[in-house]
Amino acid sequence: MKVKIIIALVALAINGTTIMAQEKIKQTAGRDQLGEFAPKFAELNDDVLFGEVWNRTDKLGLRDRSLVTITSLISQGITDSSLTYHLQSAKNNGITRIEIAEILTHIGFYAGWPKAWAAFRLAKDVWADDAAAADAKSAFQREMIFPIGKPNTAYAQYFIGNSYLASISREQVNISNVTFEPRCRNNWHIHRAKSGGGQMLIGVAGRGWYQEEGKPAVEILPGTVIHIPANVKHWHGAAADGWFAHLAFEVPGNEASNEWLEPVTDEEYNKLK
Repeated sequence: MKVKIIIALVALAINGTTIMAQEKIKQTAGRDQLGEFAPKFAELNDDVLFGEVWNRTDKLGLRDRSLVTITSLISQGITDSSLTYHLQSAKNNGITRIEIAEILTHIGFYAGWPKAWAAFRLAKDVWADDAAAADAKSAFQREMIFPIGKPNTAYAQYFIGNSYLASISREQVNISNVTFEPRCRNNWHIHRAKSGGGQMLIGVAGRGWYQEEGKPAVEILPGTVIHIPANVKHWHGAAADGWFAHLAFEVPGNEASNEWLEPVTDEEYNKLK
C-alpha cells in the first residue's frame, strides 16, 4: 500500500486537528480608573465590552476586531491613550509593522490626512522595536530559498515569539515552510495517533532546536532531518542567536490529533547553547 506523506503546518495535524479557543480577554481598566466614580460604566467596560463583545472570537477574530476598532477611533479623530492601547493590542493580535503602515495610509484617504498623521505618530512608537527585527528578517530571507510567508497568527497562542508560515506546494504533497524569529519556539506538544502518525522536520536555514521530553535537545541545521514518533512529547524552535526555518512533514495516522501542552519555559530554553 502506497503511503502518502503530507507536509503540513508546523505542529498541526491535518487529520483530526481541533483548533483550540483563543485565550479569554480580561479587562480591569474600567474598575481601576472609574470603579468608585462610575461603577456601572466600569462594569459595562470591563464585563460587557471586553468581557463579552471582544471575546466573541467564534464570530470575529481578535485581529479583525482590532482593525475595526482602530479604524473607528481614527475616523472620529480619537488619537489619545485609548488609540495607543488598541494599537498595542493590534500588534499583539498579529498586525505587523508593514500592515499597520498600509492600514493607516488607507484610512487617511477616507478619514482624513491629519488623522492619519496623528495615528502614525503613535504607531511608530508601538512598532518601534519591529524595525530592527524587520531588517534581520529581510536579511534572513536573502539567505533562504523558500519564502518566509505570513505571520502565524492563528496559532500564536501555542508559540513564544513570532513564527511565519509559507505554502510551498499544494499539488501531489502539501509543503509549508515554517520560520521562527530568534528564541521563538512552540509549546510542548504531542502528535497523537493509534497507529502511524508522527512528524518529520527538515532544517532549511539558520539554527534551531528539537527536544523530546526526558532527552537532550538536538541541534537542527540546514539539511538536518528529525523524525518524531507519534505520542512523544516534544517541542522545536529557533536558537537564541538567529532566525531559523524548517519544513514540517505530518505523517497520516489512525485517529490522529494534536495535543498542545505547556510552554517551554525560559529556564528550560536558556540551558541550550
